[in-house]
Amino acid sequence: MKGAAAVLIAFLVAIATVNFMAEPATAVTCAAVNKALAPCLSYLTGGGAPSSGCCNGVRTLKSMAPTTTDRRTTCQCAKDAASRNPNLREDAAAALPSKCGVQTNIPISRNTDCSSIS
Repeated sequence: MKGAAAVLIAFLVAIATVNFMAEPATAVTCAAVNKALAPCLSYLTGGGAPSSGCCNGVRTLKSMAPTTTDRRTTCQCAKDAASRNPNLREDAAAALPSKCGVQTNIPISRNTDCSSIS
């Protein structure tokens, strides 16, 4: 019985150590969102087909937002960036994820209610 308790304690200590050493998640920043979307500017203002760099940025955008909070922050940053660009084509922005073959619920639009993102 003592041996099992010692193994259990050692296991719990090992788990606690690993959890304590794990690096905390990095918060999404608007600078990172802007950097990911920068290669998409010509597509978002002119249409056509998004570049491979743009689609890589869309994939990056999705990967940096695994939680609801991250997705809402990313959405707000994209919304703010879209609002600063009067030449942004809403139709191109709405189609961007699908044109890149990326499924995401982070819209790029001036009109999105980011608090509704889950």
